[in-house]
Amino acid sequence: MSNTGSRLYKTLLDEEGMRRAISRISHEIIESNKGVRDLVIIGIHTRGVFIAKRITDIINKFEQSDITPNSIDPKNYRDDIKLDTKPENENPNIVIQNKNVILIDDVLYTGRTIRASMEALFSTGRPKNIKLATLVDRGHRELPIRPDFIGKNIPTSSKEHVRVFMKEFDGKDAIELYKRIDF
Repeated sequence: MSNTGSRLYKTLLDEEGMRRAISRISHEIIESNKGVRDLVIIGIHTRGVFIAKRITDIINKFEQSDITPNSIDPKNYRDDIKLDTKPENENPNIVIQNKNVILIDDVLYTGRTIRASMEALFSTGRPKNIKLATLVDRGHRELPIRPDFIGKNIPTSSKEHVRVFMKEFDGKDAIELYKRIDF
């Protein structure tokens, strides 16, 4: 009988490393947008929402602004889920028409979650532009999607898994690399 599991290989970023990466991304967003005018920040469920909140807090403090982070759940727009009907706009409060959108996720892997998130966004309006921020870029893209803001590039093998832990959801801040093991 064969079981597949995973074991911790190493911690890639601790709490302080994550704080620095999120802070750097926040300042890069301000610089790229030349301030906060027409800026909309949207976190992808689940951990991207917490990262978006932290980024928004840093931007608001630095720019003395009052941006409110938004969230999006792209599950109904995934190409690996067959739906009988087209999903309704599940995010009616997000106003992106002619705005500069920053889409935020925890780990960028194949690009399919980002594609689904963009499709969900387009169901709410047409932004001026969309830029992608990710805490971890681990490679292995299946779609031509690349991040504009990256916390850490972590080349991985297909037998490895990157896990982001957020205090708000997991009780700790860390980015860890796991290796799949068969036993």
